[in-house]
Amino acid sequence: MKRSSSLAQTLGPLIGLILIFALFAVAGPASFSSLNNLETIARQTAIVGTAALGMTLIIIAGGIDLSVGSMIALVTVITAALLQAGLPPIVAALGGIATGLLCGFLNGYLVTRLKVVPFIVTLGTLLVVRGAAKGFAHEQKIDAPLTWLKELLAALPQGEGWRIVPWGVWLAIALAFLVAGVLLYTRLGRHIIAIGSNEQTARLCGVPVDRVKVIVYSLGGAFAGVAGILQFSRLTVGDPTVASGVELDVIAAVVIGGGSLNGGEGSIAGTIVGALIMTVIRSGCAQMGLPNWVQEMVTGVIIVIAVALDRWRQRRKASGAA
Repeated sequence: MKRSSSLAQTLGPLIGLILIFALFAVAGPASFSSLNNLETIARQTAIVGTAALGMTLIIIAGGIDLSVGSMIALVTVITAALLQAGLPPIVAALGGIATGLLCGFLNGYLVTRLKVVPFIVTLGTLLVVRGAAKGFAHEQKIDAPLTWLKELLAALPQGEGWRIVPWGVWLAIALAFLVAGVLLYTRLGRHIIAIGSNEQTARLCGVPVDRVKVIVYSLGGAFAGVAGILQFSRLTVGDPTVASGVELDVIAAVVIGGGSLNGGEGSIAGTIVGALIMTVIRSGCAQMGLPNWVQEMVTGVIIVIAVALDRWRQRRKASGAA
C-alpha cells in the first residue's frame, strides 16, 4: 500500500501535466503544440525551475523562502552593474550568483539565530532585498553591454537546432540532476530530510540542525542567483522591479510536485514537473488570448489547489499511520 501510494504521488504531477497540455493542445490554437512554442515553454520554465531547485531543499527541510523573487531582481541589477563596469561576463555572472548566495545565507542566519519562523524572516528580507535592488539601481533599469550571457536563454538561431534547447535550459537540467544526487546520495541530503521530518529527533541524533539550515538557505539563494542570471539573459538589463511574485510560482511548483509545506517530503523530478505545469498553463492562456487578469486568477487558483492537496496528503498520511 505504501509503495503504491508513493508511486501515485510521483506519477500524479506528471499525469496532470500531460492532461493539461492535451487540454490546451485540443482547445487552443495549433501554434500551442508547435516546436517553437515548446522551446519557449522550456525557456520560461528554466527560470522558475532553477529557483525551485533551491526552494525544494528549503521546503524539505521544513522552511520556506518568500524572498526569491527579490533576489532574482537584485542579481539582475548586480550583474548588469558589473558588466557596465567593464568586468568579464563570467565574473559578472559569478558576482550575481554570489549575491544570491549571500542573501540566502542572511536568511539562514536570521532563521537560526533569531529563532523566528522562516515565513516572517523571509517576508522581511523580501522587502529588504527588493529595496536594495531599487536603491542600487536608483529605481531605474541598468543597461549593460551585450555579451554571451544573453545567449543563455535566447531562441535557438538558424543552424543550431542540434542543441534542441538553449544552453540555459541545459544548465537547469544539469543542476536538477546535481540536486537530486545530493538529496539521494549524500549525508547533507539525509540531514535535510531528517530535519524536515522531525527536527527535534534529528537534533537528538546528532544532526547539526542550525548549520544544515544555513547551508540549505545559502544553496537556495545560490540557485536564485542562477535563476537571476537566466532572467538577466532574457532581459539583457538589470531591472529592480522584475520577478515580482515569482516566489509564489516557485513555491507552487514545489508543492504541486509533491513537496510538503510541513517538511520532510519533496522530489526534484516533481518540482520540475510542477514548474512545467505552471508554465504550460500560462502559455496556454496566452495562446488562447486570455487577458492577464485571467492568467493571474488561474495562477492563484492553482496555488490554493496545490496547498489544499498538500493538506489532504498530510491528513491521509496521518490517518494511515493511525
